[in-house]
Amino acid sequence: MASLDPRLESRLSEWRSAGRVVVFTNGVFDLLHPGHIEQLARARGFGDVLVVGINTDDSVQRLGKGQVARPILPLADRIVMLEALRMVDAVAPFAEDTPYELISLIQPDVLVKGADYRIEDVVGREIVEARGGRVELVELVPGHSTSEIIRRIRS
Repeated sequence: MASLDPRLESRLSEWRSAGRVVVFTNGVFDLLHPGHIEQLARARGFGDVLVVGINTDDSVQRLGKGQVARPILPLADRIVMLEALRMVDAVAPFAEDTPYELISLIQPDVLVKGADYRIEDVVGREIVEARGGRVELVELVPGHSTSEIIRRIRS
């Protein structure tokens, strides 16, 4: 089983001691675009702190996203971009195909995914709900996706 970065573990402990609501969302966040920014801002609006899970490069490659080799940007670059956003309090990479283990370690109060998911299909839902938390689905921003950007570049 994976473990949390000790710095994140310490921050989570501080946030919980202060009664702060911890929100978690996750994704690849390759070619950061307005759809990502909107999703992150909405996620942050459900609580006091936002922890973002991000797929490692190997994890993205296993997902086989699109016809272009992904990720385009390596993990270190994707983390730098996310950490620069004021609505993001922490970034946590995960190497597995899903963030299930990471969610079980973080134990967020609110789990946020895009509305292209059904609540019953959200990975980690049962972990969050078992401790009294909730799952929130946010609408996607039409016309903004990494796949769409790649398609436009290729044409």
